[in-house]
Amino acid sequence: MEVNKNIELAKKGDQAAFTYLLDHYWNEVYGFMLKRTENETDTEDIVIETFAKAFDKIHTYNPDFQFNTWLIAIAKNVHIDMLRKRKSSLSVDFSNEDDFRAYNIADTAPSAEDKIITEQNLSNLLSCIKELKPHYQEVIQLRYFQELSYQEIADQLSEPLNNIKIKLLRAKKLLAEIILNKH
Repeated sequence: MEVNKNIELAKKGDQAAFTYLLDHYWNEVYGFMLKRTENETDTEDIVIETFAKAFDKIHTYNPDFQFNTWLIAIAKNVHIDMLRKRKSSLSVDFSNEDDFRAYNIADTAPSAEDKIITEQNLSNLLSCIKELKPHYQEVIQLRYFQELSYQEIADQLSEPLNNIKIKLLRAKKLLAEIILNKH
């Protein structure tokens, strides 16, 4: 099965497999969380963090369970953590982020989305970027116009490196879809 093959490849650090799993399961996890939160911004944050945690811990995935069930369980925990942090927003705990070990999710080889994006002239590209949600516009702008590294973007936005990598993967996919739909 395609999914199982990509899970095994992702366990070995394969970039294309991570992207496949992200694309394959994004809408399911997003839809599930949107019903729970009824807030698109919170849902996007939860799903981004879910995939970041899943890719960081993919070696712990037990194939006796469905991969989507595992992702949903992670998403539920991320949501619970978010609610806890909001309740106790006065006490800040950064211990989790310090040991947040990032897999090299973002490969340097250009993806199909990168090729589509780079073939656009600047004015077309800017108008397509404006159609993205603001947090996706921001990571695209920092990466491609300010040419910051993933770590520099993570530092500037005070977010874990894995979250930045997932946001960029998602932003590039959405941007490529917008560009293709305009042609």
